[in-house]
Amino acid sequence: MDLDKVVSSVLNFIKSLSSPVQIIGLLVVVIIIRKIVQSRFRKPPPPPREKPLEPMKKRDFTPEELVEYDGVKQKRVLLAVNGKVFDVTRGKDFYGPGGPYSVFGGHDASRGLATFSVGNDAVKTEYDDLSDLNSMQMDSLREWETQFLEKYDMVGRLLKPGEKPQQYDESETEEEDGKGDKKEQ
Repeated sequence: MDLDKVVSSVLNFIKSLSSPVQIIGLLVVVIIIRKIVQSRFRKPPPPPREKPLEPMKKRDFTPEELVEYDGVKQKRVLLAVNGKVFDVTRGKDFYGPGGPYSVFGGHDASRGLATFSVGNDAVKTEYDDLSDLNSMQMDSLREWETQFLEKYDMVGRLLKPGEKPQQYDESETEEEDGKGDKKEQ
């Protein structure tokens, strides 16, 4: 069927509509068909974003305390890199439950980042002094630390066994440490 025949058929159909009821009926059918087609191709609305958590007051953590912040027990996700504890809740899709780096959530991620490992052997439940890492791995770890300092808020330090927590100003939060406006994940 060529284009002229199609145009001719459409025009003949339109001419055959003689009463206003037929015209209104046609418009209703066209509108219904349009709505059906649009609904099939429309993207679903994005899920509502979770309300951001209040800024966390700075404090120091033992490895045992850090485990609580894995995104399951607490909504907040923290991890440590080279002795510094970061709030990576913004990156929950990466470090939280089900994420590709979820093994790091609530743990010292230093060994895993330094050795490019995301297996269960990449983290330890007790304090890891990292003394067995070579100089290349330590350089890599320092690069990761710099990236985390630029991207996430530092909320404290990871304590060595027997080390006492540092006293932070009561009003000092993660956003008041001079690095409040981090890049979005």
